[in-house]
Amino acid sequence: MLELLLCSAVTVLPDYLFRRYVQGKRLGHEITLFSVWYELRWGITLCLILTVALITTIFYFHPSSTSAVSFYRTISILPEGYGRVTEVYVNYRDEVHAGDPLFRMDSTQQQAAVDTAKYKVAEIDAEMEVAKSHLAEADGKIAQAKGMLQQATDEYNTRAELLKRSQSAVSQRDVEKAQVAVDTQQGMVDAAVAAKAAMQTEIDYQLPAEKKSAEAALREAEVALSKTTVYAGVDGWVEQFTLRPGDVVNQMMRPAGILVPSNAGRIGLEAGFDQIEAQVIKPGMVGEVACAALPFSVVPVVVTQVQSVIASGQVRPTDALLDPQSTAPGTLLAYLEPLYPGALDKLPPGSSCIANAYTSNYEALHSGQVGGVHAFLLHAIDTVGLVHAALLRIQALLMPVKTLVLSGGH
Repeated sequence: MLELLLCSAVTVLPDYLFRRYVQGKRLGHEITLFSVWYELRWGITLCLILTVALITTIFYFHPSSTSAVSFYRTISILPEGYGRVTEVYVNYRDEVHAGDPLFRMDSTQQQAAVDTAKYKVAEIDAEMEVAKSHLAEADGKIAQAKGMLQQATDEYNTRAELLKRSQSAVSQRDVEKAQVAVDTQQGMVDAAVAAKAAMQTEIDYQLPAEKKSAEAALREAEVALSKTTVYAGVDGWVEQFTLRPGDVVNQMMRPAGILVPSNAGRIGLEAGFDQIEAQVIKPGMVGEVACAALPFSVVPVVVTQVQSVIASGQVRPTDALLDPQSTAPGTLLAYLEPLYPGALDKLPPGSSCIANAYTSNYEALHSGQVGGVHAFLLHAIDTVGLVHAALLRIQALLMPVKTLVLSGGH
């Protein structure tokens, strides 16, 4: 309607004034209700053409969206396992901070696993002390075996010398027995040394490895025990938290409640524009939003990012082929953030708003490379943005009236 009035002011009104004061035709005589079209046909035709062109220009170069929403994501309060709740630390709608405990589940089994792992570590420490004692014992056995080897060697040398001097003093058989005794004692020495090496290897490698494994099992058990207490991951407040001691929670079917982050929906808005605006909306464009939750307010925003894909075109593998004709046309998603910090702090997350984005040709006009008709057209495009800005302000003024009075819901 505003565009039609503006176009009428430069088409129908001059046409009427020309016919009235130049041609001398009078309203109610030559210009009547039935002769309006014929008498003002040029003005009406130009008005309609100009109105359509103006509306097209405004909505193309200064796009608008009625679906601007401050989306936010909640966090489901879920344990990593399942169990029965034994203690609850927060109430239905308490504010929490990151790291605050929310509730605790029964930890009898996990505590028993921790105790078992601790006993296993202590057992390995005891085995290391026993192995050190066995290592000292192995040293004694080596010394004993070496002494017996020396005795057997001396006996063999004595008999061998006697046999060499006189065969009647000792027999060949006695010398051979002495040689066998030496070999036997040498084997005992080698066995004692090998036993000590095995004991040293057990002390240096096997028992430390077993201890590390037991300590890892202890840490694993302690982690499982810590998971029986559920903590808040971020700052926020809990909603629908009706959990009570005795309830059973399950990460698949029984969440404990919802955690709403404190910064959820506070960064900006997401607005869906028509796909025809894909070549117009760019990061850096300045816009404005009017929200029902902020009556009589128009907040300046800036386009920070434009989603590179259309959500309605995504495909998930199924057992049926996708028919493009059955897919509803989606919108081009643009991210809007307040031009001035804190401008949307009073806007509740999830609010719905009306958004305008304005094309600016300031840089092109001041680059010195645009002139003539092109410059005039760019000036005209920037100028007609005022019409859309005025329409947004009219909507912001009428929004409370439309919602509270004309909707019939109150």
